[in-house]
Amino acid sequence: MNVRRLIPTTAVAGAVALGLFSLSACSGSAESADKKSDGKLDVVASFYPMQYLAEQIGGEHVSVRTLTEPGVEPHDLDLQPKERGSLEEADFILYLKGVQPAVDDAIKDAGVKNTVDAATLTKLENHGAEDGHDHGAHAEEGHTEEEAGHGHEHEHEAGGDPHLWLNPVKYAEVAKGVGAALEKADPDNAAAYQKNTSALVKKLTALDASFEKGLEKTDTKTFITTHAAFGYLAERYGLDQEGISGLDPEAEPSPKRIQELQQVAKEEKVTTVFFETLASDKTAKTLAKDTGLKTDVLDPLEGITDKSKGEDYIEVMRSNLTALQKALGAK
Repeated sequence: MNVRRLIPTTAVAGAVALGLFSLSACSGSAESADKKSDGKLDVVASFYPMQYLAEQIGGEHVSVRTLTEPGVEPHDLDLQPKERGSLEEADFILYLKGVQPAVDDAIKDAGVKNTVDAATLTKLENHGAEDGHDHGAHAEEGHTEEEAGHGHEHEHEAGGDPHLWLNPVKYAEVAKGVGAALEKADPDNAAAYQKNTSALVKKLTALDASFEKGLEKTDTKTFITTHAAFGYLAERYGLDQEGISGLDPEAEPSPKRIQELQQVAKEEKVTTVFFETLASDKTAKTLAKDTGLKTDVLDPLEGITDKSKGEDYIEVMRSNLTALQKALGAK
């Protein structure tokens, strides 16, 4: 079982006060960003978790567009020349390095002054190959990546697991950093950004409390998922994540990994194999059929679509909580 690492409020506040948000080479300037004719800050977000932060914190003072359209698997996004060119016109770019290689490269080339990498606003952790429970078999323990089903997982591990938004506490920490960055980019509306940031942090704190209470007493602490994106969530709430394929949702698991999961399911009283809405559910259903388990959706919230069990981050996360409570036998 993972050891929970709680983030003290004072540490979060300190990190924000020290300005641990990453701007491009010209970010040291205190100048405000040039706004569009409507007076709003033109914000580009890399994918949904960043879009949600920008919209919630920016409010009426920003115009947010996302590089990843609903229904598109963000890991596989490939930007067109027109999309890459439009980045240079943005006033503010918010992204999460390590999730979308094509986006990382394009943003670096764009050279926009107010560019914020959310990965620098908190401490990333490695959940890819810690103990055999988070993300499947270990390449470090003599298995090839193909055997472990890791696909491009090693690309994430080099900089840590990027799926930080699935821990409300870490997401709140990032939100504070984003708020501070928007205040610096647009000081005329700093008060509004501060107010909106506080409101969002309050929502995330309440969400964290719901998960804490809702998952405190369960029949089992282990869950199986196709996309091993829930390392931060598992660690925060004392759960064990068993990933079928690793951090890459499209990677194929090895026969050895399937056998391991069948054994884990028996020993840990696992009831459910989770899959997500933006990737194939074939592997999950096959494993569930072979082991007599149920299937359900556990949404990594990389995008909101008509199939999402909620209209926004908070609603979908609460749906995830309900699914976990059912699968784990919450009391």
